[in-house]
Amino acid sequence: MNTIQINFINSKKTVTCPYGTKASSLVEHFDIPAREIAGVRVNNEIRPLGTTLLMNAALEAVLVDSPDGVMIYRRTLSFVLAIAARSVYPDDGVYVGHSLGNSYYYTLLSGEKPKESDVEKLMNEMRNLVKQDLPITFNYLSYEEAVELFKKNNQTDTALLLEQRSTPRIKVNECNGYMDIYVQPLLDHTGLLDAFELMPYKDGFLLRFPGIGRKKTIDPFVDEPQIFNVYSDYKQWGKIVGVRVVGELNSKISSRTFRQYIRIAEAHQARKLAEIASRIVEKRDTIKMILIAGPSSSGKTTSAKRLEIELMVSGLKPIAVSLDDYYRGTAETPKDEKGEPDYECLEALDVPFLNEQLQVLYRGEEITLPVYEFKTGSRKNSGGKKIRLEKDNILILEGIHGLNDALTYSIGRSTKFKIYVSALTQLNLDDHNRIPTSDNRLLRRMVRDSQFRGMEASGTIKMWPKVQAGERKHIFPFQNSADAAFNSALDYELSVLKYYADPLLRAVKPGMIEYAEAVRLLSFLENFTPLPPQYVPGTSILREFIGDSEFKY
Repeated sequence: MNTIQINFINSKKTVTCPYGTKASSLVEHFDIPAREIAGVRVNNEIRPLGTTLLMNAALEAVLVDSPDGVMIYRRTLSFVLAIAARSVYPDDGVYVGHSLGNSYYYTLLSGEKPKESDVEKLMNEMRNLVKQDLPITFNYLSYEEAVELFKKNNQTDTALLLEQRSTPRIKVNECNGYMDIYVQPLLDHTGLLDAFELMPYKDGFLLRFPGIGRKKTIDPFVDEPQIFNVYSDYKQWGKIVGVRVVGELNSKISSRTFRQYIRIAEAHQARKLAEIASRIVEKRDTIKMILIAGPSSSGKTTSAKRLEIELMVSGLKPIAVSLDDYYRGTAETPKDEKGEPDYECLEALDVPFLNEQLQVLYRGEEITLPVYEFKTGSRKNSGGKKIRLEKDNILILEGIHGLNDALTYSIGRSTKFKIYVSALTQLNLDDHNRIPTSDNRLLRRMVRDSQFRGMEASGTIKMWPKVQAGERKHIFPFQNSADAAFNSALDYELSVLKYYADPLLRAVKPGMIEYAEAVRLLSFLENFTPLPPQYVPGTSILREFIGDSEFKY
């Protein structure tokens, strides 16, 4: 076959071109300015523009300002930073940490605090690479070549990551003589990276970039000290126990030393929850209500149940109240911009009725909790459990709006203790390829949806963008108001989730729009050695998603 047929989704054109044509040479057929295109979707799989087309295909442009395009942009920025760091820190190196708003936190591998002048040099070197508009290509090395290359370049974490691989060839990105392992698509040239900045922060610096939907605008920096401290604590703990990157986790699994590591990880998490409980107990005469909030699949429910136990150890008697039972009902739920019920907005809850009942409880009187029936989409204000706040009782309310004071507007702030829960993954793939925390939560949600709701992976993937949009609107803006932040992530959990998620993702077929995300997640999970679920303790937060928990939900 000497020619292939390409259907352009954006422009609705059909073009016949030679077999082996690169997607980058066909950009004009999208009828979209080239500078707005980050990559291309080839038969529902997101690929770099440098992809060689070897079959008939449907092509769709991935725009720079789209969620997928934004991630391509950020990955490319990190890649260019790694190139620039070779010149500025020839005897050291940079290590990418966690995200902080619309930025990534970096430190030096040596542990030294970078000089402000060096951070400025690094930014100037990056801008110089952007100005040169250098091509970014991808190629393949033999397995042995790749391992030798990364060891020679002191990319030991990357070389260690390859020990999980068994393929004869390794895909790599290349630019300006620098090679790095291919994780996901990058831009095909550096000239598109015209919106970024570096900013000294704490013991490192921030790589800052535009947010989703912000085009080339970098918003003013908003500090998140509590989230940063939680991340930093876990990063330090990862160094202590010798699991900073995925290759080190895989080594523990392959060497059969993972059982002890699981016990240590679970004990560390339990200690953090106990510390939060101790803070609450210290103010037991003042605090009457605990509000727990966090993004989807952050483990809020199990965290709340384990917190109850910690509080009971100290003599308190928690009373759990489900905010789900305060939904107004389908008929009264506000509609979103598409005219569909918006169950995630604050107005979907009967906030006045909730506050009325809280006022009654605070007076020491008894209330009857409402009951929401999800099958009928209606609420009953009678027939529920009767509760009263006695001396040693404390309320626990768990839900997405818990950190928003508008939820409990009638209750004084001094009597509330707010906890932000999220799965803040501290693991990296290697020194400059990070793991997004949202991927951890998406895999949790996918496995739980399959285990308990009969939903296929494609269904979870389809709804995930809407879930994330709700988090950005209703949860993240309030996380700095929390009195405490709890990290529900367990560094070994992605190896367990792989056991469940791999077959679910393989069931997503190329004809589905969700195929691109399924392929991305499968590629990501290839880096992990699988871990059977029988080693997960029954009280682990992970059990909320994989099943067989000792808690009832």
